[in-house]
Amino acid sequence: MKFLIFLLLPFAISAQNDSLNKPVKDSAAIMAYNSIIRDSLSTPTPFKLKPRQFIIPGVLITYGVLATETKWFKKINFDTRNEIMEDHPTFGTSIDNYTQFLPGAAVFALQAFGIKGQSSVKKELIVYAMSIGISTAIVIPTKKLTHQERPDGSNNQSFPSGHTALAFASAEFLRREYWNVSPWIGVAGYVVATGTGILRMYNNKHWLGDVAAGAGVGILSTTLSYWLYDKIHIGKNKNNQVHLFPGYSDKQFSIGLIKQF
Repeated sequence: MKFLIFLLLPFAISAQNDSLNKPVKDSAAIMAYNSIIRDSLSTPTPFKLKPRQFIIPGVLITYGVLATETKWFKKINFDTRNEIMEDHPTFGTSIDNYTQFLPGAAVFALQAFGIKGQSSVKKELIVYAMSIGISTAIVIPTKKLTHQERPDGSNNQSFPSGHTALAFASAEFLRREYWNVSPWIGVAGYVVATGTGILRMYNNKHWLGDVAAGAGVGILSTTLSYWLYDKIHIGKNKNNQVHLFPGYSDKQFSIGLIKQF
């Protein structure tokens, strides 16, 4: 669309310069042109899923699965954990309970300070809630199915890392909303998400494979939430109703959705 605007701009300028000779005709043409450009910029376009959007999440999740199932990747898990414990045997912090939500909170903080994102606040709230819900809906059953013991032996719900999943869901949400403003905003969000995953390992709560899989689940969840939002809203009857309701179980947030036709 930007290419089209640049391409047509000289013609618009030419029309304005000639307006002294043909004021009525050219003014109408310019107004029509401006109207087309304005409408094209304001009309929402549905979010489309593309194969390349699944590459990074797929690689991360695949690595995580291999780290729970194959000897060589399991050795990397143990070597990483042993090295961390050797260098920082008494490390412990609860800050990762908060950093997992920090990139998502940054979206609404930036909106509050007048720095507009890609979407309206209403859409952002729904998309973020769906992202957390999708992530939780994947993580909790997977933990129970895989029955992977945590590094500290506290329970058998290690795989994948829920904190890391929510952190990367938040980071991808921040990136998508503000990549037009500055790509560094998205980079900052991913730095925080990566830090959350590292802290989970330093707290001896997760293996490297758990963190990798959690990151993949988080990115995938936010991608799917944007697609799902547009499936519900774009080109649909205005009389359709969508009801969202939150849930909380085992220190994990979830969200339910009912669509009424």
